[in-house]
Amino acid sequence: MPFPYIRTMGTDVDAFLGRLARHLRPQVEKLSGLLLQRLNGEFPELWENADIEALTLEETAQHVTALMDLLEAHPGASASQAPPAALDIARLYARRGIPVSRLLRAYRLDHLSLLEQVQAEAPRLTGDWHTINLATVRLVAIGFAYVDRSSEEVVAAYQEERDRILQRRLALTARASKLIGTTLDITRTAEELTEVCTEDFADLVTVDLLDSALDETGSGPPEALTQRRVAQRSVLDDCPESLLRVGGTHTYPGGSEPVRALTTGRSVLHHIAGTEMPAWVAPSESQGRVLRDLGLHSVLLVPLHARGDTLGLVQFVRHRTSAPFDDDDLLLAQEIASRAAVSIDNARRYTHERTTALALQRSLLPRHTVEQPAVETASRYLPAGSRAGVGGDWYDVIPLSGARVALVVGDVVGRGLHAAATMGRLRTAVRAFADIDLMPDELLTHLDDVVIRMQREETPAEGETSATCLYAIYDPVSRLCSLASAGHVPPTVVTYPATGETTRTSRVVESPEVPIGPPLGLGGLPFETIEFELPEDSLLVLHTDGLIAGRTRDVDLGLTTLRDVLTSAPDSLEETCDQLLAALLPGRPADDVALLVARTRALDPDHVATMDLPSDPAAVSGARRFASDVLTAWGLEEMSFTTELVVSELVTNAIRYGKSPIRLRLILQSTLTCEVSDASSTSPHLRRARIFDEGGRGLLLVAQFTERWGTRHGREGKVIWAEQSLPADSAPTIKAT
Repeated sequence: MPFPYIRTMGTDVDAFLGRLARHLRPQVEKLSGLLLQRLNGEFPELWENADIEALTLEETAQHVTALMDLLEAHPGASASQAPPAALDIARLYARRGIPVSRLLRAYRLDHLSLLEQVQAEAPRLTGDWHTINLATVRLVAIGFAYVDRSSEEVVAAYQEERDRILQRRLALTARASKLIGTTLDITRTAEELTEVCTEDFADLVTVDLLDSALDETGSGPPEALTQRRVAQRSVLDDCPESLLRVGGTHTYPGGSEPVRALTTGRSVLHHIAGTEMPAWVAPSESQGRVLRDLGLHSVLLVPLHARGDTLGLVQFVRHRTSAPFDDDDLLLAQEIASRAAVSIDNARRYTHERTTALALQRSLLPRHTVEQPAVETASRYLPAGSRAGVGGDWYDVIPLSGARVALVVGDVVGRGLHAAATMGRLRTAVRAFADIDLMPDELLTHLDDVVIRMQREETPAEGETSATCLYAIYDPVSRLCSLASAGHVPPTVVTYPATGETTRTSRVVESPEVPIGPPLGLGGLPFETIEFELPEDSLLVLHTDGLIAGRTRDVDLGLTTLRDVLTSAPDSLEETCDQLLAALLPGRPADDVALLVARTRALDPDHVATMDLPSDPAAVSGARRFASDVLTAWGLEEMSFTTELVVSELVTNAIRYGKSPIRLRLILQSTLTCEVSDASSTSPHLRRARIFDEGGRGLLLVAQFTERWGTRHGREGKVIWAEQSLPADSAPTIKAT
């Protein structure tokens, strides 16, 4: 009868394991010590950090106790949860930046050693090797079940702590971007940096600027490493960690870590082990004792680098915070210091470059683009690395009627104030032509005329004005992109396959076949508009040739590199811009670079309402009812009166003076747009009706009751449109499809 025999043997094995557990319980502390000795050689971090060492000993003892509990439990008992100390040490590893793989390896070796110790004790209780073998099999099964379950909990605790740290770092970055650089004052900007970073990042922050960077003439020799302490802040009163006070000057010892950081421009992460205290940290023995008593254990040295110049050095120090700085902290410090460096550089340049800044103020690129529903954008502009000055590259994002947007990038030939001023004039002209809703080829034709007139006004010393330009219009309703080029490199388009996959590996990167017309200023040659559909979430990358071409780089190689980066680019457009510049411009660019990356959106179909109308005055009342019903569905009943008036006047105008087909379209986005299209190219005009005139007041009323109105012409016919602002308390949430 085998079955009772098997049950009997199982009961005997369980009883033996319970007896073995009771035998080992008094030896928990001894077993824990043996296990830690086993880990001694492979995991030095257990002994280099007193807090990890103490917690590891507690964790090991809890694991031993937990296994004893399982062996004494009834047969089939499930594996218990991980001990509290195991979760605590997982969180500690996460705070210290130790990889989770190290934690799991230590975890496995610890449990394997424990099983070996328990197995070694079995012969002390019985000489029956059959029972010992069966007990070993059961012991391994119980042990691995316990390891599997507790490992999952340990990894979850580790990841939860890492996520919390990441959220804290993101909050710090957001706070730094908001609070650093609020004024054009060097000292205040440096103080803002120290205030932000001592709240939840470092225990001491110091900001030193090179004397050459503070020289108003900017003529200090680059090898002069004398620094001035501009700001410092500590979590302790009176800043006992530093002998230097604000305003004092000093130099670091030659060959020290700070000097190397300043000369190479590379940040340094330095851990201080034991009683070691470098001379650049503690210039005197008494100061060394103070720092050792405080427990100083790690330092970050981050150069302040802006616009190709090294301005100084920021030190981040930890002593009260137990967790030392890690590589992630270094990256975070670099990002914050980079923001601060730009602000400090802006402040130091302000006084001695004020005249030049005022001259360029009217023509510099837009710092911020207006948010609108058609596209999400990110942009970069890099001036040439040479001393020739600012060039004439530019980009622009221009909202158009009907929820559309214009994307522009251009390049004026030449460099210096003249090129920058010319760029400002052309950008203004493009905005003016965009405001009257010209097609891309028509806009470039008018812009070409502007450049020719500018050439006639120039003196021989100024040289001949010439420029390239790419002008694109994207419509989020139809998802159509129309563009034309005047001697400019075509854009790059990133799309996803129609299957709906959105992984990076499924991206399709290509350049549309754009007919490249002549550069602006030649005159008499035509431009051509092409049109293609862009799926939602496509990327449209516009840039000047400085991004892909250089003195030592072929254009084809630059295009290949650009496409490779876009194939695996991150979701963030800002990070995409950074990766493109890092891959294509590892050094200072030889030519100006303008980069504009746009992610397309599609307007929700529920926010577009269309009605075809007959060329019959009786259709006006139906158009008004249609508009009223649509506004009711959108929750905008309070706008019905004005909208019905606008619809009535525009539809009447199209029926009376236009040609069929006539179409009414309402678009709900950040504004309410009413459009009426017809096949006639005749433009309407505002006129002031006389007292006894029966008509002539329609467009005047539309202009008075709406925010904006206008006419745009297509290949066939025209569209008259009018925009109204939405009530602040009833504006719906606009979302893409």
